[in-house]
Amino acid sequence: MTYEQLLTALREKARTEQRDGYEFIVKPIPDSEEGWGELDPRVLQVHQETAARMQGQTFPPVPEDPVEFAQMMRKMMGWENRDVTGGAVKTECREIEGSETKIPVRIYTPPVEGKRPAVVFFHGGGFIGGSLKTVENPCKCLAYHAGAVVVSVDYRLAPEHPYPAGLTDCFDAVRWVHDHADELGVDPEQIAVAGDSAGGNLSTVCALMDRDKQTNLIQYQVLIYPTVNMAGAEVEGYKWSLDNYEIRNHREYIERALGFMGSGERKGPQLHDLYLQGRAEVTDPYMSPLLADLHGMPDTLIITGEFDFLRFENEAYARKLARSGVNTTVIQYNGVDHAFMDKIGQYPQAEDCMTEIAKGVRRRFGR
Repeated sequence: MTYEQLLTALREKARTEQRDGYEFIVKPIPDSEEGWGELDPRVLQVHQETAARMQGQTFPPVPEDPVEFAQMMRKMMGWENRDVTGGAVKTECREIEGSETKIPVRIYTPPVEGKRPAVVFFHGGGFIGGSLKTVENPCKCLAYHAGAVVVSVDYRLAPEHPYPAGLTDCFDAVRWVHDHADELGVDPEQIAVAGDSAGGNLSTVCALMDRDKQTNLIQYQVLIYPTVNMAGAEVEGYKWSLDNYEIRNHREYIERALGFMGSGERKGPQLHDLYLQGRAEVTDPYMSPLLADLHGMPDTLIITGEFDFLRFENEAYARKLARSGVNTTVIQYNGVDHAFMDKIGQYPQAEDCMTEIAKGVRRRFGR
């Protein structure tokens, strides 16, 4: 199948059901007979190539120094991807005024006239890494298909800037978009937040802050495989276990990825320790929003993968949001693991993910 045929199959094979009070959409592997329980062929190829590169290699010890560890991890992050919009989206790099520092942003403007929605996007990277570059092409795709101005935020990273520095930058960016709506050509009543992984955490915590402060800036939140339970609390039916995943094929690769990321077997400093550094408890709702009161949160779209180590805490978050009266949708992509959005142009699920988010933005704001 060609790339375009894979995109078409993802749309046509999607299944929708109601689950625990929220809408649950499954996107099967587009060129698999079963469509579940194994890695998508393109994901499998990446795992196989990675395993081949690592075979026989020796690696230096994991640094104990937090800054050295973060620097090592940053070098491993990111993925080459491509612009799937054909260059139709205008890009502007700016620095905006935050409450504590200047914040670099990239503003993606689609070829659409009139007042548009805005999406403030926060990249992933475990609070210690990630960059505007990695998410540039996903943001362009989102801007193009949503007809929205996307503002991607280069917030401060731990451990050099521990909590709440990065979160402060993110909320300041939302406020800046609202206050500069006329300049940006956006409707100040149509602002969404979105982010992947750690950026998903920052997105939903910004929405919590917006509710708690009664600033009413955020009308929609898009959480792409977000980390919402750094405490690892067994609540809302959530308990992480490798046995939760139904695996038919490619068990070696799937269990290696899930066991490494999900079970806490990573060596070196824990990411939440690098982020918090004693400035808050991991059970604080602004750290682990699964433990928060979620009443009054904005309409929510959650994206996850069949073999994402955060999948089941994401589903628990959806259950709690729905039980709290929040209009919630979950889209699960079968055959993929964590961080698949980064591979836009290579994984069809990444492009489909951004177009589904665009549909959600358009639907929420009546576009």
